[in-house]
Amino acid sequence: MQDSRDPRRDLPRRTAKILAVPTALALSALLLSGCGSRDDAETGAGATSCVDTSKNTIKIGSLHSLTGTMAISEVTVANSTKLAVDQVNAAGGVLGKQIQIVPEDGASDPKTFAEKAEKLISSDCVAAVFGGWTSASRKAMKPKFESLNSLLFYPVQYEGLEDSKNIFYTGATTNQQIVPALDYLKQKGITSLYLVGSDYVFPQTANREIKAYAAANGIEIKGEDYAPLGSTDFSTIVNKVRNAKAGAVFNTLNGDSNVAFFREYANAGLKAADMPVVSVSIAEEEVGGIGPQNIAGQLTAWNYYQTVDSPQNKAFVDAYKSVYGADKPTSDPMEAAYTSVFLWKNMVEKAQSFSVDAVQKAAGGVTFDAPEGTVTVDGANHHITKTARIGEIHPDGLIYTVWDSGKPIQPDPYLKSYEWASGLR
Repeated sequence: MQDSRDPRRDLPRRTAKILAVPTALALSALLLSGCGSRDDAETGAGATSCVDTSKNTIKIGSLHSLTGTMAISEVTVANSTKLAVDQVNAAGGVLGKQIQIVPEDGASDPKTFAEKAEKLISSDCVAAVFGGWTSASRKAMKPKFESLNSLLFYPVQYEGLEDSKNIFYTGATTNQQIVPALDYLKQKGITSLYLVGSDYVFPQTANREIKAYAAANGIEIKGEDYAPLGSTDFSTIVNKVRNAKAGAVFNTLNGDSNVAFFREYANAGLKAADMPVVSVSIAEEEVGGIGPQNIAGQLTAWNYYQTVDSPQNKAFVDAYKSVYGADKPTSDPMEAAYTSVFLWKNMVEKAQSFSVDAVQKAAGGVTFDAPEGTVTVDGANHHITKTARIGEIHPDGLIYTVWDSGKPIQPDPYLKSYEWASGLR
């Protein structure tokens, strides 16, 4: 499926200038990575590691946006990463070594993420890095991890059409979140959609996938609008949404833009009962920022909610609240980040080595009884099995499951099992 828009729109407009790559060769590599590819030939499998395994500690990087527009989402992910590390250390560590976190701030800027990733790998000599949220940040970091042969554990749902030997994707790929959400809307009789997203890689690619699905399933796209990442003015977009009278809105906004959008949506008199919004980047933490009164009744598509009823989730929620406060919710990206640490631990212990090559070879089939349910690593594409869940936001600020897939879904990042997606690949 061809996209006639300017490819520079795959990055937020306000950061496009600072993301300029200094050489034509580097720019070409970045653009190719945005098309969905496996870059085995580009990876630095022979890169020399500076990871020090001679001491009783082992370093890992924690790289999240602690400042900027994405801080509303990412600070708590850094917290849940630390919670997992503290629990692993209390239980004896990894191969007898205590984990030492080296924290860094990606500052909501893809270029900064790339710079900090290189620092963590080459200067701090970490065994792995845990972090990233936006696809722009991931794609900026990807060449660093591949050329320097290190490991990134990426904890957020994303648009798919990618895999890498050097990245483990512990959030959902498209067939574990977006496709189930579309199937749910179709089953509910929705025949038209309005697409609203932030102006960068994930929303634009996700909307190409949504439009391909819609074309094959008799769903009309009433409109498609993007706002710069961090935008707080949604009066024009919400007015267009209201006039379109679509059956539902599919929302791929990220960060604190969601606060402005839903407040404007509520101010315009739009209600979930009349034109529901299904969001794929709003979790419990963002609901608190938006205000439950502005978003109650709206839908989300994730793999985990704080309200999941399982012993593993109760233990996770209780542990998080005991450290960070009884009023602090847990969310899908937080849970995926927490799970990432334990998956890495299990991979290392299966490999009996911190070596990147050894961990990659050992990864396939590694499992963890996560708060969301048991997850298993696919050794071929480095994604994990995930149970899809559609949730409804309640006035108490929590999200309650209204539908789930019943069992974990195998990852299909390139949507190979869907005829309608052939043009996307």
